[in-house]
Amino acid sequence: MDRSRLNELHYITKIENVPSMLELGILSHRRAERIPHSSVAMEVIQERRAKKVIPGGQRLHDYVNLYINGRNVMMSKVLYESSVDEMCLLRVHTAVLDLPGAVLADQNASSDYVRFSNAATGLAQIRDDYVFAESWKHPDNQIEEWRHKSAMCAEILVSGLVNPDYIIGVYVGSDTAREDITTLAPSLDVTTDQYKFFR
Repeated sequence: MDRSRLNELHYITKIENVPSMLELGILSHRRAERIPHSSVAMEVIQERRAKKVIPGGQRLHDYVNLYINGRNVMMSKVLYESSVDEMCLLRVHTAVLDLPGAVLADQNASSDYVRFSNAATGLAQIRDDYVFAESWKHPDNQIEEWRHKSAMCAEILVSGLVNPDYIIGVYVGSDTAREDITTLAPSLDVTTDQYKFFR
């Protein structure tokens, strides 16, 4: 992937968390544990992520995980358990790629086969056709489906927090969600995009 083709990064969260994020920033899993919030994290996944250490860096839970494409397997799983009316996708400026210590994971960061690299220079490892595919399904090839599923969840990892100044807007998938986010965060640029929420 050429960096010039990457317009933004994404963070999956519940709408009710957005005012706090606009004040405090998007916090790492470990920092977020200290403040009241509504989590979309799945316990079985978080147990795996809690054990992961980034080579030459910190534990995975000490980073904010931003997706190169928020319309991915994680979003699909979240929407299975939460209403689209509750959810949003924060749009984050790609300038975070240049933050000190920012890391690129070429697939789900908890994967056994993930490769980590410098976020600013590692985008060449990302396959656009996989990350931005409409589907990760490969009915005739289970191994390729597993690979695609993980690659679609490629992440940018930012240590500690992402400053609110990097939040450039938000996507929602329904009229109800749009009304709620507009009430809670009137200064935020809101775009309704049902495709990003599998609708």
